[in-house]
Amino acid sequence: MRILYAVGSWGLGHATRSLPLIQALLARGAGVTVVSTGRALLLLLEELGERCEFVDWPDVPQTLGRSALEFYARSALALPRMVQVMYRERAWTAELVRRRRFDRIVSDNRYGVQHPAVPSFHLAHSLRFIAPGRVGPLEWAMEAFNYRWFRGLRRILVPDTSEDRLSGDLAHRLRIFPPAQLAYVGILSRIRARELPQDLDLFITLSGPEPQRTVLEEILRRQLAAWRPAARGLRVVVALGRPEAPRREEAEGVEVYGYLDGRGQEEMVNRARVVVARSGYSTIMELAEVERQAVLVPTPGQTEQVYLATYHGRRGAVRAVAQSRLALPRDVEAAAACPGLRARQKTEGAVRRAVDLILAGA
Repeated sequence: MRILYAVGSWGLGHATRSLPLIQALLARGAGVTVVSTGRALLLLLEELGERCEFVDWPDVPQTLGRSALEFYARSALALPRMVQVMYRERAWTAELVRRRRFDRIVSDNRYGVQHPAVPSFHLAHSLRFIAPGRVGPLEWAMEAFNYRWFRGLRRILVPDTSEDRLSGDLAHRLRIFPPAQLAYVGILSRIRARELPQDLDLFITLSGPEPQRTVLEEILRRQLAAWRPAARGLRVVVALGRPEAPRREEAEGVEVYGYLDGRGQEEMVNRARVVVARSGYSTIMELAEVERQAVLVPTPGQTEQVYLATYHGRRGAVRAVAQSRLALPRDVEAAAACPGLRARQKTEGAVRRAVDLILAGA
């Protein structure tokens, strides 16, 4: 079976959660062609190597800025360009299907990669846009837009369950999507729980698009230098989330990696007592897979991350803090008193359910 699998490139989260699905499809004998770009494509190349064919297609423009106001202004200006890219993806997909005759299409946040003649699936946790101030009519309109765009798909694969509800209102309490179109398969994480000693006091993992990834890196470097964890007998590891620069260095007694592959990331999360990370949904699934305590720092202006951090902070599972208010010693101590994220339906079963649906074309 020939499968076209498209992966969004806003940060690394879509690539990391799609990775176990792609690996499972390969293990079931499918041939997979991966469409992505940027750091997401680099990560998938690193993890999958020659087992897949890779195609580099530009993604919709990223609209992050250094403030929430700049983010909303950029998003409004970029909307026509986003729609243009989505229609362009549809045209490219039609041409690729004509030449290659794919049997299935799977897309993770590449809206235009679908085809009416090929059973198409979309992996999505965000079916409702969380509007600033939770403006009801705007959220309804965005859910309606998603429904209209996805209505030709065989199924939308939601990496969550009604029991766990890790995605909150992003994928639950929907008002437009018919339940039959949605398959809640369980969380998808590239990392697994392992029996390792918890000998790291803190693991900091950065991800997401620029410029905010660099902004947070600079904040953390300053705070780590002032905190001097090594002098306090604390072991700290930092992963910067830069696949193009995977070097290792040591600064102020802190191990710093430009990039950790899936195995390295899995080891550090399992060894750490507390993890500091963005509140992207893929990161939340990874933390729930390993059941780890965490400090969640949402990307400024990215309403979904702000919502998820606030949602899980209010549930008492984690410490949630705005980037501008981050104070490592205080927030790490607060996170250690929280129970951490949990999920009852984990990756192994979720991958099996999702792959069965994809291969069956159901």
